[in-house]
Amino acid sequence: MKKIGFLYVKGALPGFEDFGKLPTHLVKNNGLVNGNKAHKELDGLIIPGGSIIESQSVGEDLKREILKMESEGKFIFGMCSGFQLLANKTDIGRKSPCPIEKEGLKLLDVSFSPMIGTDRVEAGVVDGSFLTDGMIGQKVTGFHCHTYGKITGDAKPILRSMVKRTDYTDNQRKILSGVRNDEGNVVGVMVHGALDYNPALVQNILNFIDADEKDVSDIQSANKNLLNEIKGEIGIGTGISPDCNFQGPLKSVKAAESTGNIMNVDRISTLNGISTLDRTSTVDPNPETPKAIMMVATGSDSGKTFLTTGIVGVLRKRGYRICVLKVGPDIRDIVPSLYLSKEKMETFSSIKIGGLGWKNIEDILKDIKSQGYDLIIVEGVMSVFTGLLNEKTPFSSAEIAKASNMPVMLVSACNKGGIETAAVDIVGHVEMMDKIGLKIRGVILNKVYDEKIAESAASFIRKRTGLDFVGAVPKVKLTERGNVPEVEIKLEEFCFNAIKTVEKYLDVDEIVSMAEKPEFGGYSSYKTILDTFS
Repeated sequence: MKKIGFLYVKGALPGFEDFGKLPTHLVKNNGLVNGNKAHKELDGLIIPGGSIIESQSVGEDLKREILKMESEGKFIFGMCSGFQLLANKTDIGRKSPCPIEKEGLKLLDVSFSPMIGTDRVEAGVVDGSFLTDGMIGQKVTGFHCHTYGKITGDAKPILRSMVKRTDYTDNQRKILSGVRNDEGNVVGVMVHGALDYNPALVQNILNFIDADEKDVSDIQSANKNLLNEIKGEIGIGTGISPDCNFQGPLKSVKAAESTGNIMNVDRISTLNGISTLDRTSTVDPNPETPKAIMMVATGSDSGKTFLTTGIVGVLRKRGYRICVLKVGPDIRDIVPSLYLSKEKMETFSSIKIGGLGWKNIEDILKDIKSQGYDLIIVEGVMSVFTGLLNEKTPFSSAEIAKASNMPVMLVSACNKGGIETAAVDIVGHVEMMDKIGLKIRGVILNKVYDEKIAESAASFIRKRTGLDFVGAVPKVKLTERGNVPEVEIKLEEFCFNAIKTVEKYLDVDEIVSMAEKPEFGGYSSYKTILDTFS
């Protein structure tokens, strides 16, 4: 059987995309496969994206195996952070006045520096390689999701993406998004989903390893087992498995399986005696949209991403499948949640506002039916009101929540203006949200630094708003970069701090009980919105 390795180290995103359903064996930091050195067992290696560079999670044993595979002419495919691992170096100092450079393996003669990109893209093939053989002049599709997307160096280009926006600014142009080494057996690509959306690329890989029909069948079978193993663990190297027997407020995957009413959902199975999850294609004759709740805030840097990640992690531990969506185009913010849930970044993961983003909410709510999710959690963008007075409709989280009849949880951070200011912000926001007609179900004081002041603030909020749910979460100290809601963070540390914090300070069952089935009812006109303020 042909064996294609899949790098499985802390900070990697093994569920972010399917990679053409090619990976057959996990390669961990010891560099071994079936007890033997990876270069002796494998025909090729796929390195996924994530925060592999930031986490510095690839040890010396694994590095030696990757270098040995390259020297033997075996294929190596690096995606995003995996690409950066194969490069010379990556400057991860986006918020620093000086470069903060992390060394790669120097198999691809390029370096990376900050440039944010979150578009769905078409990329033109400009040269051949094991991946793009015979495809020069053709286009491949996928999406960008990176913070360090500027590529410079002398490696031979194989892909150039047409992008609309970079660094939050409209700037349509072609940018370098894929390169190869001189021999053509090592490739780095920034176009996520390239193998999932473009069968010709997958076929080229199969051709390169001389896979016949039986090999392809074996690969597909082994890939299903690999997916079971990946989805049977929360995070990477944690040993924490989803509790598929948990009885809670949501319709569980196990209950859904017993009725057969699921489609393209993770089913419970057993791998080496451990409960795991598997994909199925059972048709749901009565598809329904799962219940949903939106996490919104009084401003940026409120901690929406941290709290959303924690809630997703807690629910994943209980065995639930959670669909996480992002209002607006910056899909990087839901990457930590996907790291824990092991779900894919879907074409419906980004809710379009004012022409920015991937898909309209009305179409997304249709797409989510029959996908087997137990709950939808939507992360808002900036403040709930940011963009509200823009004549392009919708342009704010508030408009998306109202248009989809979706209940909201409001978060306000205490670290800048103090707990009192956060409480006043919450009251003011709740009053205006109520005027617009939003369903406010609860609020959270985040980054609290004094418990007694927070108790007084919570009483003030309850009295002024009539809300029962007023949560208080302390400021969490992370060892690097603080509470940054982007993929530049160390995913492992960020995610598991989020889970511990939410488990300790928030009643997740109560938050889940606030969710309601969303239903698109149309957008309010710009004039109607203005009239609510008069």
